[in-house]
Amino acid sequence: MSVTRTIPWRTAAAAAALALTATACDAATTDGPEGTQGDASIEEGFTVGLLLPESQTTRYEAHDRPNFEEAVAEVCPNCEVNYQNANEDTDQQQSQVDAMLTEGVDVIALGAVDAEGAGSMVNQAHEQGVPVVAYDRLAEGGADHYVSFQNERVGEVQAESLVEALEDEGTIDEGEVVVIHGSPTDPNVDALKAGADPVLEENVEIGASYDTPEWSPDEAQSQMEQSITQIGAEDIVGVYSGNDGMAGGIIAAWQGTGVDEIPPVTGQDAELSAVQRIVAGEQYMSVYKAIADQARVAAEVSIALATGEDIDEYDVAESTTVTDAEGNEVESTLLEPIALTEDNIEETVLADDFHSVEDICTDAYSDTDFCEEHADELE
Repeated sequence: MSVTRTIPWRTAAAAAALALTATACDAATTDGPEGTQGDASIEEGFTVGLLLPESQTTRYEAHDRPNFEEAVAEVCPNCEVNYQNANEDTDQQQSQVDAMLTEGVDVIALGAVDAEGAGSMVNQAHEQGVPVVAYDRLAEGGADHYVSFQNERVGEVQAESLVEALEDEGTIDEGEVVVIHGSPTDPNVDALKAGADPVLEENVEIGASYDTPEWSPDEAQSQMEQSITQIGAEDIVGVYSGNDGMAGGIIAAWQGTGVDEIPPVTGQDAELSAVQRIVAGEQYMSVYKAIADQARVAAEVSIALATGEDIDEYDVAESTTVTDAEGNEVESTLLEPIALTEDNIEETVLADDFHSVEDICTDAYSDTDFCEEHADELE
């Protein structure tokens, strides 16, 4: 089945409606690693396992889980979602997989804590004839499908945005950039680095670079404080942060110095707190990812794999494959990220109901330009 597609960020939701019908089609063959496409019935219902990696990043509980569950309910009303969160613990995730397979789950959507550690989980599922969708992070072991964003492009978007900000401010040649990447066990981080590092290395002087275990905001704050001490606040012109949670810690470090103006700081995930920092001028940008579309596609692919549905029927975009660390080619659906700044909040997070004006414009942010422009929506 040639199923990988690149879904434009604004068309995926419409495309999703084309996907599955109320009854399962005849079982289709699969070129997946273990031939794990199943014969479950939409009419009778079955169990879909959803395992997410952590809850420190707010997107997983606030957006990924509810959108996945909603999509499953729409396509397969008699299906049940067995949800677990591993809290960044590979051993805990392994126990969760063990339990799901023992209980008889029919398909697993796996957001891996650790790509390598997840390889045995994928193999274990395949041994029991259970297909696996690698969700958001590419697990090893030869998953049957991979649903995520173009993570190398995410890194490029972050780095390009930072370079553009420094050029606009005229500071690109006046100091150094601190680079704070995410967790070294997250397979997405290598892709983010592959996208970001060449752009940064070509355009700015990098004064310090870090990996940050578990994407910890506290650790990112410590790394930023260390850089400010070693390089000097006046000589740091920008900060590349891998995600919004770490950006919050980084900005806290800057606020602790008492500087008048924080240099441009990047982020990822369009967390509410990050959007608020953007409208307040504390964080320069984030990366908006249409998580509702990602979760919906993952839910529909999971159901298709469990039922033997032909995923080629999804008329959403061109197909492609990615290769995991073990050399397995995995058919994938990779969505397009978009740079989020104050200039495009309306057409991204507001238009998609990702956040509302009421969410953003709490009392602490009511006097920002953005909130004053939307004051009539708060009355």
